[in-house]
Amino acid sequence: MKFVSFPNLNLNIKISSIALNIFGINIYWYAIIIVFAIIIATIFLKKDDGKYGIKFDNIFELMLIVIPISIICARLYYCLFKLDYFIKNPLDIFNLKTGGLAIYGGMIGGIVTIIVYSKTKKINILDILDYISPYIALGQAIGRWGNFVNIEAYGTKTNSFLKMGIIESNEYIEVHPCFLYESIITFCLFLILYKIKDKRKFKGEIVSIYLIIYSFSRIFIEGLRIDSLTFYGFRISQIVSIIIFIFSLIFILKNNKKVFKKNTK
Repeated sequence: MKFVSFPNLNLNIKISSIALNIFGINIYWYAIIIVFAIIIATIFLKKDDGKYGIKFDNIFELMLIVIPISIICARLYYCLFKLDYFIKNPLDIFNLKTGGLAIYGGMIGGIVTIIVYSKTKKINILDILDYISPYIALGQAIGRWGNFVNIEAYGTKTNSFLKMGIIESNEYIEVHPCFLYESIITFCLFLILYKIKDKRKFKGEIVSIYLIIYSFSRIFIEGLRIDSLTFYGFRISQIVSIIIFIFSLIFILKNNKKVFKKNTK
């Protein structure tokens, strides 16, 4: 059992990463939470059947392909930037019990898969991305609680209102609950995207708003974390976030300008 507290909220929690044991096999909360996030997202995706001219059957078929590929890519991305460790411990590449999935690795794998799928099925990729973006945000909001159960994805010591107390190296410390920050932000992002999805002005608007808000928030959250993947001292996720933010902002400004010109003719 692990100890976690939120002192300012008067919450003290003892938690185990193992949810249950079935016939000697441990079932981890991390996996249960991820599966739950996928199920909830799928229910919402089903409700949008026909949105932007896309059938849910296509989305479900895409999910069956994207989810395993994204998980593999998220793991490989994580391992790539911890190569020294995994070269010495290659079997640990397959050990996901304590996490070790990098969201941007999953996004890269997912995007490539969606590009191939959209070309194969002759569906506009921006329509697909707009369709799924709100529910990616929802899935992230739920999935981040897997980090809470594992007591990971936290930040530096702090005295902020939402500070989280944990035991690290037999010492009680209070840190930024970065998983919680991201969960709150992505849930709010889901609410925003869900409200505007029926009012999009151009193809790609929903996904670009998702990318702008998510990447912008990730720049700051990543700066707080103590477990960030680095390359020559630079935080990889911050670099990727900055690049995504710039290109997404250019895309949305350019297309909004086109819409404005069209409406003022």
